[in-house]
This record gives sequence, C-alpha cells and structure tokens, in this order.
Amino acid sequence: MMDSSGKPVSITTRQIPVDTKTQAFYQAWAQRYGDSINREAGPRFMGDERKAVAETLHQALRRVSAEAWVKTEALIAKEVVRHQINADYIDPWSISQDVCQVYDLTLQQYAKGIQAERFAVDIARQIGRIRHGYTAQDPRVLGFVSMQFHYTGQLLLGCTPPHYQPDLERYFKAIDDHLYLPLQRAYTAAATYAYHALELKALRRLIPASSAIAYKVVTQVLTAFPHYHSWSGPLDSALVQASSVRDVEMFQAYLWVCVLEGNAIAVQQELFPLCVMLYPVLNVRWELVNYMLLLLEHELGRRLEPSQWKPFKSHLEALKGMFSATVFPNQYGFA
Repeated sequence: MMDSSGKPVSITTRQIPVDTKTQAFYQAWAQRYGDSINREAGPRFMGDERKAVAETLHQALRRVSAEAWVKTEALIAKEVVRHQINADYIDPWSISQDVCQVYDLTLQQYAKGIQAERFAVDIARQIGRIRHGYTAQDPRVLGFVSMQFHYTGQLLLGCTPPHYQPDLERYFKAIDDHLYLPLQRAYTAAATYAYHALELKALRRLIPASSAIAYKVVTQVLTAFPHYHSWSGPLDSALVQASSVRDVEMFQAYLWVCVLEGNAIAVQQELFPLCVMLYPVLNVRWELVNYMLLLLEHELGRRLEPSQWKPFKSHLEALKGMFSATVFPNQYGFA
C-alpha cells in the first residue's frame, strides 16, 4: 500500500492509543475469537511447532499469492469492464504487496504464540488503513482486494497439515473480518458518542453475538433453500456456509455503521455497489439476501430493548428496500 507521496506504507503491530469507547469495541470484537477457541477446545501447539508451520507457509506465500490473483481475476475481471471501474485502480503489484506484508506479519505473530483474539485487535488499524486506501478510490475495488486476501488465506490453509488448520484459520478469519467488514469506520463513529449512549449499549450487546447471529441466520436460510447452489458449491457445503456466515456478519457491521453515523451512506456507497457487482457472478440470488435480512431483523429485534431497537429497525427497512424485488423485478434472482 502506498501513501499520498507514493512511498510504501509499513505494516506493523505497533500499539496505537485508543480511547475507552473505541477500546471497548476492539475488546468486544476480539471476544468472538476467544469464544470460538473455548467452544471448540482445539489442540494447543508448542512454539517450535508453530514456527515450523509458519516457516513452511512463508516459503509458499509468494506462489500462493500469485495463484490467488489468477483465481480472483478469472472470477471478476470482466466486472471491471461491465461496471466501468477504472482499471488503474486495480494494481496487481500493489495489492500483492499488501497481501504478502499482512500474511507475513500474521505468520510471525502466529509463530510467536500471540493469541488470535489479541492479533485481531493488533491488526485492526493496519488493515483498516489498507481497506480505506482502496475504498477511497472506488469502493468496488475492495471486491478484488478482499477476494485476493481471502483466496490467499484459503490456499495457505491448503498447504497446512490438517490438525493445524483450525488454529491458524482463526488468524486468517481476523484478516477477512477487517477487510470485508467496515470495522474501523464503526470504531471511528463510536468514538463520537458518550460511553453510556444508547447506541453503544446496543452494540456492546450485539458485537460479541454477531457470529452466533450469523450462524443462526445461515442455518435458517439453508433450511428454506436446501437445494441451492452458489458459484462455490451447494449452500450446505462447509466452504459456502463459511462465506455465507461472513456475509451476514458483513451486513451486521454495515448496519452498525448506519446506526452510528445516522445515515445509510456506507451502504449506498460501499455495500450495495459491491453486492451488485459480486453477487450475480457468485450466483447469489437477491431472494436469498432479502430472506436473510428478514431473519436478521428478527434476531436483532429479539436481542435489543425497544428503545435500542428503534434506530436499527429503520435502517433495516431501508436495507430491505434496496435489496427488494421492486428494485430488481426481473433480474439478479427475482423471477
């Protein structure tokens, strides 16, 4: 990633001072990784084992990153032309540099035994800057960047012995989360509120539960569409379920930003254009998205007090309207 003068930006895990309100958000988000570890009670690996795994993956990183770019380009390169995205914004060299820097750092932290929940906090600002750098040019460029990161992580996991994969996957999920989800934007908006503001109380309740909410919503979608196939495979496959859970988490995060910023600009400028570009390619029908939003409305509504629920409900209504059959009556999945 380059700064405004064209010089490369160094990515580190330098501790950055944050205020109490923002720190509470970091901690709430990190708690999800700790909860995951406690639920699964996976094996713990010694330092030498982690170092050996990290070194193997470091050696494979450049090759894997190149393979990831081929996969990304094959899937969505045509969308650059179809959606009239400035091709100059999609610089394979710059994106690959960012990918390798972030994954190099991740493997270093993994090898040192830094826990996934700590890593999720440490990496937040750095990936936030990467994300902002690309979305500032054209929010749709994020589709290419996030896919490149995601495929790189998946290919690295494929190079990892199976019994090490669940542990390492938590670190890679932290990267995906910060790229796909506008977390830094939510943190910035949260800093403008008093600690005991109604909005922050609601989000401190919702953020640690966001993964559980997403899993429940995806399970219900699968029940309603048992024979559905996306581009990556059947909806009940592990790969597609994981991507679906991430997408439901993404919609939740954009909803948090709408509530905190008091408007729908983040959805209008980022989420909606990305979905319009990517979902048809991935064979994700709008009827699934619309049904997901209905389920999400139910899950959030039952977890919040009426006063907390009111601002969420109004923004959810706007989201449902944007992804409705009225907007897409005869295309993108509505018959």
